[in-house]
Amino acid sequence: MPHFNSSIFRPSVLTLIGIPGLESVQFWIGIPFFGMYIIALLGNFLLLVVIKVERSLHEPMYLFLAMLGATDIALSTCILPKMLGIFWFHLPNIYFDACLLQMWLIHTFQCIESGILFAMAVDRYVAICDPLRHASIFTQRLLTQIGLGVTLRAALFVAPCLILIKCRLNFYWTTVVSHSYCEHMAIVKLAVEDVRVNKIYGLFVAFSILGLDIIFITLSYIRIFITVFKLPQKEARLKAFNTCIAHICVFLEFYLLAFFSFFTHRFGFHIPSYIHILLSNLYLLVPPLLNPIVYGVKTKQIRDQVSRIFCCNYSS
Repeated sequence: MPHFNSSIFRPSVLTLIGIPGLESVQFWIGIPFFGMYIIALLGNFLLLVVIKVERSLHEPMYLFLAMLGATDIALSTCILPKMLGIFWFHLPNIYFDACLLQMWLIHTFQCIESGILFAMAVDRYVAICDPLRHASIFTQRLLTQIGLGVTLRAALFVAPCLILIKCRLNFYWTTVVSHSYCEHMAIVKLAVEDVRVNKIYGLFVAFSILGLDIIFITLSYIRIFITVFKLPQKEARLKAFNTCIAHICVFLEFYLLAFFSFFTHRFGFHIPSYIHILLSNLYLLVPPLLNPIVYGVKTKQIRDQVSRIFCCNYSS
């Protein structure tokens, strides 16, 4: 039976402690985090500018990449300003409703990113396995529908997490959140009441979005590799592999960090909390940092356009 007498009823303010066990060095941890954030912003903004300015890049693959860049900017911006407020300026307090909003935004953008990665995998599948129909399938209208679809799917699936916390959980053991941002399970664990419904729905969202997306992405790339191996010319095989390798790197970095963070938060009781929180932070900061770098290095069209921009600026 929960001890409601010693609990707190609907707290108006929560306290984010940052990284448990590393409070004394959080100031220094914030420096590389800030550097990663600035590089991610610059890289993704540059990617968006290049894709917008260069008409030859107005193709499905690059438009999906622009969606990914915009999502990365929004995702990292949701967490880092408040995180640096904790690390550098000792501002750990956050209004409960603002914390729920941050939680909803973070998980929504995570799901949007997963949906975009899935759409990119399907785009590569059609481009390689059925190239003659690629232009007729991936029309401007379909791209708009995909963008709206993955956004609505994420927002609607994550919203009940917020509602279940707001409407079901009234009593809390403490107002101290052992995290550097408002994560779903970190808030749920504070509650006195039975939180099984919250946990079950969180698992449902994770597996119905990220889980299904990674399954379909894997199946798409298995089919792509089968098709590529059947190509008669070695140059054609190398070109197809080179096109896919950047996508695969991005998929691996996102999903490996995502599932490690997800499972350690629920089942990794033997893992020190500071390791889990650090990896959770990196999970939200590393993909926005690496995505424009990976695509900029591996995609010749983007690399050429970036070089042209900097060469023109240098010449002038």
